Amino acid sequence: MAWTDERVELLKRLWSEGLSASQIAGRLGGVTRNAVIGKVHRLGLSGRATTSRIKSHRPRPRLANAAKRQTRPARFPTNGNPAVRALYSPDAEPFTPTVEELVIPMAERKSIQTLTGSCCRWPIGDPQTAEFHFCGKDKVPGLPYCEHHARRAFQPPQPRRREREQVETVRVALARNEARNETETTDA
Repeated sequence: MAWTDERVELLKRLWSEGLSASQIAGRLGGVTRNAVIGKVHRLGLSGRATTSRIKSHRPRPRLANAAKRQTRPARFPTNGNPAVRALYSPDAEPFTPTVEELVIPMAERKSIQTLTGSCCRWPIGDPQTAEFHFCGKDKVPGLPYCEHHARRAFQPPQPRRREREQVETVRVALARNEARNETETTDA
């Protein structure tokens, strides 16, 4: 159907009442939702009355509540990517290498440009300093690190608490059973 003056006026009235494009298309008949949206844009209809939808179940916080919330420290502070956090936090601690780090001679140190497919890719030092380098030792086949760094990176999973308790329960039961067997053999 064509857009007659009466249909355009009805469209404007229904749009200002807050009906959706689908609802307007249903009332007008003979047009699709997309046709209604296109006509609304061509007419330049922008401001809409509030819709008849139910308000959200959570009211927005008032300014007083928002101010209180901002003064309370966050339980889990998030400052973005932890790898670059020190760049933007002036009070952050400077990087300190771990005590158990391998000492790599200057001649064997690798930069990102000198790494090859067989080199350990374990980063050592602060990337913001000139002393930053990679381990560069021969890597373990199938892993990106040498044997020392692979042990640090891929630690075996620790048994879960429940499993440890079950193992302890079995151990106690076996000990009781052994004690019972010993007393039965000495009594006989």
